Amino acid sequence: MENKFNTELTKMLGIKYPIIMAPMFLVSNAAMTIAAIKSGITGAIPALNYRTDKEFRAAIKQIKEEASGPFGINLIVNKSNIRMKEQLNTCVELGVDFIITSLGSPRQVIEACKPKGIKVFCDVVDVEYALKVQELGADAVIAVNSEAGGHAGPMSYKELIPLLVKKCNIPVISAGGVGTHEQFIEKLELGACGASIGSPFIASDEAGVSQEYKQACVDYGAKDIVMTTKLSGTPCTVINTPYVQDIGTKQTWLERILNKNKTLKKYAKMLTFYKGMKSLEKAAFSATYKTVWCAGPSIEYVKSIRPVKEIVEDLVE
Repeated sequence: MENKFNTELTKMLGIKYPIIMAPMFLVSNAAMTIAAIKSGITGAIPALNYRTDKEFRAAIKQIKEEASGPFGINLIVNKSNIRMKEQLNTCVELGVDFIITSLGSPRQVIEACKPKGIKVFCDVVDVEYALKVQELGADAVIAVNSEAGGHAGPMSYKELIPLLVKKCNIPVISAGGVGTHEQFIEKLELGACGASIGSPFIASDEAGVSQEYKQACVDYGAKDIVMTTKLSGTPCTVINTPYVQDIGTKQTWLERILNKNKTLKKYAKMLTFYKGMKSLEKAAFSATYKTVWCAGPSIEYVKSIRPVKEIVEDLVE
């Protein structure tokens, strides 16, 4: 089986197994990434998991000090991320190994990273966008399929991977639908050079989330994953807990207005400080990433909370 793991991704990054521990908002941290590197894979962290540049720098330095292997950072590259430039400068200055771009044009990131030898992998959900980022100079595309956790793509992996492999000249990394060794191998056999795997790692000892969130990944399965627009307006996969059932998965009229209007959002938050406005608070701010737990259908195969190292071993053996 070992030769199966000799792919473009392992060569590009110098890792033993072609797996990226996917960047997960509010979940990924330095401890998980260090454990991933020590297990022969790599990991990436969303830059937005850090409130300040100081915290962000400290995390990158900690990983470099405690593990000797490649790791990456996920950057949101659209206008909503006002800190993108600062985050990119920090990544280039401290020399991360790769950047995963999401939700926008990676042009600026590619131009800054190429001269420094930092690889750029771009999230894509279709051929059209994959060809655009290829033309801009991306080193690989991450094919986000319909089984991915968080913001899933519209196409199944069976359709998306072969299509991208056929049309693109750069490596294709699969994202979504891997919870077992067999599912991982299947993605490689379809032509992917590796897999970006997230949800199974939420229930790891090293994950920086509550015990309840980890346990939910054990207790719930694929049939319990639903799409909600309550968190950001963009459909996102979450665990259908009693709380999610209670607040619903569709945005209320108030949330729709508030998500579009920054000024109103501020006043609505002020309003909720007044006693007796609890119903407004629930209508507008019931869903936060703390109370609503993002995950993908691959939690189906999560049976216990354990170290990152054991999860990796199960995926590769």
